[in-house]
Amino acid sequence: MAQKKLQRFADIKTFKNVLEYPENMQGKWNSFFENENPIVLELACGRGEYTVGLSTLYPTKNIIGVDVKGNRMYIGAKKCLENNLTNAAFLRTQIELIPNYFAAGEVDEIWITFPDPQLRTSKAKKRLTHPRFLRLYAQLLKQGGCVHLKTDSPKLFLFTKRVIELFDLFLVETNNDIYANKESNPSLTIKTHYESLDIAQSKRIHYLQFKLTPPLTNLNDNQLQEILKNEEKAD
Repeated sequence: MAQKKLQRFADIKTFKNVLEYPENMQGKWNSFFENENPIVLELACGRGEYTVGLSTLYPTKNIIGVDVKGNRMYIGAKKCLENNLTNAAFLRTQIELIPNYFAAGEVDEIWITFPDPQLRTSKAKKRLTHPRFLRLYAQLLKQGGCVHLKTDSPKLFLFTKRVIELFDLFLVETNNDIYANKESNPSLTIKTHYESLDIAQSKRIHYLQFKLTPPLTNLNDNQLQEILKNEEKAD
C-alpha cells in the first residue's frame, strides 16, 4: 500500500492538470485554462468525484479540486486526463492557504462536499463552514458568489445553518433530504465515495447554498462560542 501511495505521488507530478503548491497563480487561472469561463472550487475534494462530475456537467465552467492528499487526488486527476476533461484541474495544498492561490473575486462558486464534520465541539474551528474558513473564502469569491455544502452529517448541517443565521448571511437554498425531491438539481446527484459509505448512517443527504454577504464581522464570534459551549454540554 505504501509503495502504491508513493507511486501515485510520483505520477501526479507528471500530470498536466495537477498543481502542487504552485507559486504566483493569483489572478492567472483563466490563463491556465486558456479561457474566461467561471471558476468553481471543490474544497477537500478527496478522490475528486465532484470535480469530475461538475466538469462533465458544465463544460463552460472551470472546476478546480483542492486537497492536500495527493494520493487520493490522483484518482480524479487521472480520470479527467483519460476523459479529456480540459476544464478540470487539481490544486494540492491546505485549505487554510487557499487565499495564496486566488485573487480577490477570481472564484465564482465553492463546493464543500462531505467534509470531515469534526463532530467534537472542541474541533469546531476545523469545520469547513466555521467563520474562520468562511472569511478565507470571502477573499476569493466574487460579489454574489455562492458556497454549496453537501453533507450526511445532521450536526454539520445544523451548525452551518446557525452560522448563516447568526451572521445574517444570504441563504439561497436549504434542503434537509435532497433525494426526497425527484427533480433534484443535477449538481446534487453527483455521488462521492464517502456518500456511498453513509458514514453518518442517516440515509439522508443535506444541502445548503448561501452567499457570504454581508461580510462576516467579528461581532458575533462570542455568540457563536456560546452556542458551541451549549452544544458541548448537550453532548
